[in-house]
Order: sequence, then structure tokens, then C-alpha cells
Amino acid sequence: MRHQKKTIKLGRTAEHRKALLANQVCSLIEHERIKTTLAKAKAVRPLAERMVTLGKNGSLHARRTALAVLRQKNAVKKLFDSIAPRSADRHGGYTRIIKLGPRKSDSAPVAFLEWVDVAPVTEEKEPVKKKGKEKPAKEEKAAPAAATAQKEAAPADEEKRETKASEATEPSSAPAAEEEGKKPKKRKWFGRKSGGE
Repeated sequence: MRHQKKTIKLGRTAEHRKALLANQVCSLIEHERIKTTLAKAKAVRPLAERMVTLGKNGSLHARRTALAVLRQKNAVKKLFDSIAPRSADRHGGYTRIIKLGPRKSDSAPVAFLEWVDVAPVTEEKEPVKKKGKEKPAKEEKAAPAAATAQKEAAPADEEKRETKASEATEPSSAPAAEEEGKKPKKRKWFGRKSGGE
């Protein structure tokens, strides 16, 4: 029977698991919020809260204990200087787990792990644009007509100068115009643009 053996194994050896959890806590300290699988978030939470408790203690012994677990001086410094003092009046429950649903690739449940006392960050989704031809505005159609009327009114001398200048620039601008006119090929089996986009 495995009574009183609550350690979440995460399918790793003890050394690998300790390193993983320490790195996750350091990332949480650095970025204030991390996105990870739900199982890892549940495994990281007790260690993160234990580190905050050490930070609230603030003694040299607590700092060395945190450094022995986390192994990153800058993370321990930020923990003791900024994160632990924010939670001075709170008795436990320093982190929260927000479930995000299954991951697209392997359907693993994903969650945010963040500090409770940090201002909530709202992620705004960009509006999805429908594919299709966009209709130009009436003003845009009127603008080219006005430009052609102005060109016709210009004296013949200016037209000759423009044609000479355009002939001089045509050889260099012709390949650029062809490149702009070409559209990247689409792969039939994926429907995505080729060319590394």
C-alpha cells in the first residue's frame, strides 16, 4: 500500500523531477505567471508556496535554504525582495491555477499558474477577419478619377518630361512589379503559403 506517499511522480526520476520543479518555480518568480500542464502546475504549487513562506521569514538561513532548492541567485533575490513582502499579510494560498482546457497538439490539460496578489492580466483576442475581397470605399474610387483629370490638364511639356523619366526608371522597376504581382504558391495538402511563413 502507498499510504502517506503523495509525491506526484510526473513520470521522471527524482533528480529530474526536482530540477523540473525548481526551474518551474524560478520561471514563476521571474515571469509572475507560467503556462504549463495541469499536472505540473499542481506539482509546482506546493513548492512555490513553501518558497514564499521562506521569503516571508527573511532570515539568512531561509535564504540559503531557498537557494539550495532553486539554485538561481537572481530568482531567490526577487523572491525575498519583491514577491514575499507582497504576501506578508496572507497566510498561505499564494498561487492560483487557472485551467485553460486541452492543448491542441496532444490534448493535455493546460493551465496558468500565477501569483494571487498580481494584477490579473486579460488577454484580448484579435477579431477574426473574414477572407474575401474587400470592397474599396467610394472616396478611393473618386481619387483616381480626380488624378487623371489633373494629368490631362497639365501642359504637354510636362507629359514629355514624365514619359522620359518613366522610360529611364522602367528597367529597374519592371522586375519589382513582377514580384509584387506574383502570389506565393499554396500547398494543396495543407492550404498554407509556402516560403517559410
